[in-house]
Amino acid sequence: MLRLLFRFMGILAVAAAFASLIIDGTRSIAGGALSLTPFGQTVISFFPHQFPLLKPAVERNIHPFLWDPVLLTLFLMPTWLIVGLCGLILLALTRKPAPKIGYSNR
Repeated sequence: MLRLLFRFMGILAVAAAFASLIIDGTRSIAGGALSLTPFGQTVISFFPHQFPLLKPAVERNIHPFLWDPVLLTLFLMPTWLIVGLCGLILLALTRKPAPKIGYSNR
């Protein structure tokens, strides 16, 4: 049951990444220059009140190193890349294991 839920979330994430790629592509074609939506901007638009609280929480509870080079780098990457990778990882983790050679499936 959990595999089905995670697989569905992976498919939704890949679909959202594709939609974000199409949006960035049409914005780039219309503007005449490459225009990519950073992941941080997407997170801010979905969670406007909680996002400013993220930095102090990460620096205080986990480690300041996680915020400055790691999360800031992720927030500057394109949305379609981050969401697509998360979706592909979910899909890869939830696939059925390959059948063992030499054993009966019955």
